[in-house]
Amino acid sequence: MELINKANKYFMETYAQLPVVLVKGNGSTVYDTKGNSYIDFTSGVGVNSLGYGDTEWIKAVEEQSKSLSHISNIFYNLPSIQLAEKLVDNACMSRVFFSNSGAEANEGAIKLARKYSFDKYGKDRSSIITLKQSFHGRTVTTLSATGQEKYHNYFFPFTDGFKYVTANAYDDFINNLDSGVCAVMMEAIQGEGGVIPLEADYVKKVVAKCRENDIVVIFDEIQCGIGRTGLLFGYNHFDAEPDIVTIAKGLASGLPIGAVLCNEKLSKVFKPGDHGSTFGANPVASAGALVVLDKVCNKAFMDSVITKGDIIKGFLKNKCNTILEVRGKGLMIGIQIQGNAAKIQKEALSNGLLVLTAGPDVIRLLPPLIINEGELVKGLEILCQVIDK
Repeated sequence: MELINKANKYFMETYAQLPVVLVKGNGSTVYDTKGNSYIDFTSGVGVNSLGYGDTEWIKAVEEQSKSLSHISNIFYNLPSIQLAEKLVDNACMSRVFFSNSGAEANEGAIKLARKYSFDKYGKDRSSIITLKQSFHGRTVTTLSATGQEKYHNYFFPFTDGFKYVTANAYDDFINNLDSGVCAVMMEAIQGEGGVIPLEADYVKKVVAKCRENDIVVIFDEIQCGIGRTGLLFGYNHFDAEPDIVTIAKGLASGLPIGAVLCNEKLSKVFKPGDHGSTFGANPVASAGALVVLDKVCNKAFMDSVITKGDIIKGFLKNKCNTILEVRGKGLMIGIQIQGNAAKIQKEALSNGLLVLTAGPDVIRLLPPLIINEGELVKGLEILCQVIDK
């Protein structure tokens, strides 16, 4: 308790932290200061895609940190150039801008979409439609983009220019579409909003309508991208072609990084001085991200993520008696329960399992993509015992 008391003395009270101090990890297991082990179904909220202790990732990061840890974007650096090529080619996009977080990536996407519209149509075409229950970040602008009323307090004035529509309700989208809309921003699966997948037909109709009206389509892939759903991006399940894609979290498996990808239409919208990021294209983070993409961007790896997602769904369906619904894709799973999700989370912790929540009655699972079947089943056994208790 001494370390926790010290943390509570010095940290701002922004997190309702659980009472463990984690010190190391191996594979999909983490350990606290007392030597207790925990199967990790959180991966740092989807960040540690390769789990803990991946030797190739460690080698790449270590070697890069020895040669060049940071350099200004006034200059080029080799790992970021290599990462840009690999990302753009695998995503079938045109160009990339690197940032250091998901919120910053979404800020960049908003600016890019608005500048495209400003250059072509003038300043009165600037509003962006987002979805209710969405989550796009913690900055003032990305909070404003977030379609959850509970976040729209305290920090006034929020950035203007966002409208919220109900996910999977096409009529609501059409009713809010007017001449002032420049972009639509969606998550393929709403993670923080309850792990709610979009419907393929809805996405198809929205994207088609945007194409008719030259409205920029943005997919926020911060949480469901980089193989999390069994495909490189969540929107790949819909055969959609966005104009802008934002990524972060799992891209560098533990190092801060974000990115904005755009297609050819928007590839020359930003000019020197329009945008920037001090830590964007950091060489060490880029080196880590290159290892992640080398491992994730192959069919066998992606297929294993889908298989493990099917194992989770099948186990919960057959072994848990009190679950209301299981939803999601790959290793991004939401479990609707009858009880209190925060209570389940704490009880799982005391039994050696780390899980997340996504609202008052949803347990969220985001295991490392490399988790093996044995760890998966062992963790699910703990979870079902706690839920059915």
